[in-house]
Amino acid sequence: MKLYYAPGACSLAVHIALREAGLPFSLAKVDLARHKLTEPESGSDDFYAVSPRGYVPLLQLDDGSRHTEAASLLQYVADLAPSKALLPAAGTRARLEAVGWLTLVSTELHKVFSPWLWHKETAQSTREDCKAKVALRFAELDRHLATRDYLCGTQFTVADAYCFAVANWANLLSMPLNPYPALQAYLSRVAARPKVHEALVAEGLARD
Repeated sequence: MKLYYAPGACSLAVHIALREAGLPFSLAKVDLARHKLTEPESGSDDFYAVSPRGYVPLLQLDDGSRHTEAASLLQYVADLAPSKALLPAAGTRARLEAVGWLTLVSTELHKVFSPWLWHKETAQSTREDCKAKVALRFAELDRHLATRDYLCGTQFTVADAYCFAVANWANLLSMPLNPYPALQAYLSRVAARPKVHEALVAEGLARD
């Protein structure tokens, strides 16, 4: 498999999941600002030629097929390595809970942060509204994580990989996390996982 990624983007979640799952894969770095591959493929650096949607993550499977959407890819990766317990078994209430968190991160955090808080042309009123919505969800996460190591209890899942990748955008956008001590501790706990650290180092986001 090959993961097309941009450092620190939501593709980080899939990158973490692949390492936690112990699956073989390679990386292809994308400059999202220019939609260019840092290493051309078949003589072209045009990322749109690889992915018409123009965004990451994109996972190319061994049969050459290409797939997008972080929440979908995370479930796929988890199911490839059932022994790693990155998602509970299908059909269980535990699976329902984990997919619920995946969905909440996707809709209530990811799509509130992006694209609105990343673009300079976003109106200030829209920006403040988005920040208020993020603060509401961060407060919910803080309460939830005050009594748990991870979103689903003691077991790390791909929902945590996604939450970690997206919640850390607050640091890049200078949004203070001090009001959320349990969330801060959680992010540090996830970052300390060996496979997460490997992914951060590989993306140039941490030192070895």
